Amino acid sequence: MKAVVYIESSVISYLTARPSRDVVTAARQAITSEWWDNHRQRYELYISALVEEEITSGDATAAQRRIEAVVDIPSLGITPEAQELAQVLLDGKGVPANSVEDALHIGIAATQGAEFLLTWNFKHINNAETKALIEKLVEDQGYLCPILCSPEELGG
Repeated sequence: MKAVVYIESSVISYLTARPSRDVVTAARQAITSEWWDNHRQRYELYISALVEEEITSGDATAAQRRIEAVVDIPSLGITPEAQELAQVLLDGKGVPANSVEDALHIGIAATQGAEFLLTWNFKHINNAETKALIEKLVEDQGYLCPILCSPEELGG
């Protein structure tokens, strides 16, 4: 049985964006493309209604590329349980109060049983300083916390 991976919007953005001149961004784009081409088939992938909302915003041409990249990936709904867990993460300061969507990504992934949450968001999701608190808050609610990681960390 394949491990379940919830793909957060930043991964899709790096995958489909025009090549960047910024060295860090270009490296993340290359790593994401390599993961997408060589590793994603080892996992059961999911996005969510929140991801769909995020990737359809902005430039219409770029949004179309993002949508096309995930057209065959099942989408999870935003359940009351996910919303409640997101609120716990915000109230418990695992995720900053102004980052509701980031908390909701974690809430969706955890309540739907994802083993991994794949993201390039190091500020509020895959943050070494807050991972332990996020995990505790999630597990205190009776869920297993998905492993919060980047494409570089998963299956490389």
